[in-house]
Amino acid sequence: MTVNELNYAAAASSESRANAWRYWLGIVTAAIDAAVVMAMVGAVSVAYHLHVYGGIGSEQVTLELATIIAVIFVFINLMRGRYQIGNYLSTKGQMASAFTVWNVTMVAFIAILFLLKIADHYSRAVILATYLVGIPVIALARSGIVRTISLASKAGRITSERIFIIGREPDVMSFVTRHQPWNVGFAIVDVAFLRSADPARVKDPAAALAADLATAVANCRAKRPDAVFIALPWSHQETIDTCVDAFMNLPVAIHLAPERIMDRFDTPHIVHTGTLASLRLTRPALSAVEVAAKRSFDIVAASLIILLALPLLLTIALMIRLDSPGPVLFRQRRYGFNQQAFRIFKFRTMTTTDDGNVIVQATRNDPRITRIGRILRRYNLDELPQLLNVVAGQMSLVGPRPHALAHDQEFQRKIALYARRHNVRPGITGWAQVNGLRGETDTDEKMAKRVACDHWYIDNWSFWLDIAILFRTVLSKKAFMNAG
Repeated sequence: MTVNELNYAAAASSESRANAWRYWLGIVTAAIDAAVVMAMVGAVSVAYHLHVYGGIGSEQVTLELATIIAVIFVFINLMRGRYQIGNYLSTKGQMASAFTVWNVTMVAFIAILFLLKIADHYSRAVILATYLVGIPVIALARSGIVRTISLASKAGRITSERIFIIGREPDVMSFVTRHQPWNVGFAIVDVAFLRSADPARVKDPAAALAADLATAVANCRAKRPDAVFIALPWSHQETIDTCVDAFMNLPVAIHLAPERIMDRFDTPHIVHTGTLASLRLTRPALSAVEVAAKRSFDIVAASLIILLALPLLLTIALMIRLDSPGPVLFRQRRYGFNQQAFRIFKFRTMTTTDDGNVIVQATRNDPRITRIGRILRRYNLDELPQLLNVVAGQMSLVGPRPHALAHDQEFQRKIALYARRHNVRPGITGWAQVNGLRGETDTDEKMAKRVACDHWYIDNWSFWLDIAILFRTVLSKKAFMNAG
């Protein structure tokens, strides 16, 4: 984009001014949420009563139920600050947010029924059906709202903020080219270039800066933007301080344009610890609460599976012992959480038990695989002893599959951020495996695809994702693809 094009965009945005929609958008989206919830509750109630009783039931009771749930849903969204245009410009995280609010809404509703002792006033079947039907209905409604507002924002029909940009010409152009503010609902009302930011071009930088800022502040006051973006390298501290002091006299929000390093991360966040404020680029893959929840599930589920599968485990052990000489269990060093080495347990499926610096991966029709081993590998039964690793805390039921140390060290040299997969506990099964990426990795491309899946899992972890992966491990054909 050229300077003339930028000035044209600023002029066009200035002519359109702030769209009235941005003032009414919160009210409209809240009204849509209320209407969707009330319509859905009404439809569920009528459908249930028609099916069970042959009539539509009490209209007053249905209206009461729909109104209470809708009010709670809108109130919780309001308290979470969801009815702001900035929350509707991207589809990322929308489904998770809507699901969370819906769960909180139903818990709050049930709590109110309990406290007011009116639980018998409403049908439990209708309440349960409302919750279940509400999950996809609210998700679809929120998705439709977001897509509509996002498209309207990109087309310039809805403006979230009118902004004024100031900085050196290269920095301003870089900021605008990289982020294209109009795509997130910003309207550029004007730009101001600082000649004084380059001492080589002026004799008295302080005087030139004062003159630049005086002109910029006057223009900014006339254009009446909502926010000012200072597009300067953060290392130019004195110039930034002077700019901030100048624009503090205007009724605008002041932003520092992001440095390039922030473009790599989706959710950089200012963290306050006492008097210390820092810019957090990343956080641990799982919070302390999430780690505790995942670990608790692992212990309970793994222990239960071991007890239920004990006859099968003993049968497999006996078959391995009768089929070929060697130990029943195969132990091999693997990297776990934070690249801490541990020994993984597997049923032995090969005539060899390699665990050195050079390990040859099993291939399809590998002559080293035993007769029983081929069956075990085909149906993932050789992985069952890893339940012991899960109980011991070295592994999780779901996570990136651990590889032999020799292979880990090899791929870490070839694939960028390969070791990031060790930021969570390794799993017996994982997102890569249920997508068919298991077995031999005889090319770097295959391993890169597997690592990409592992990174996606880490970035998008949820308890329900783990449950889905476990079900797909058992039921999906892809989970059994490429078994050696």
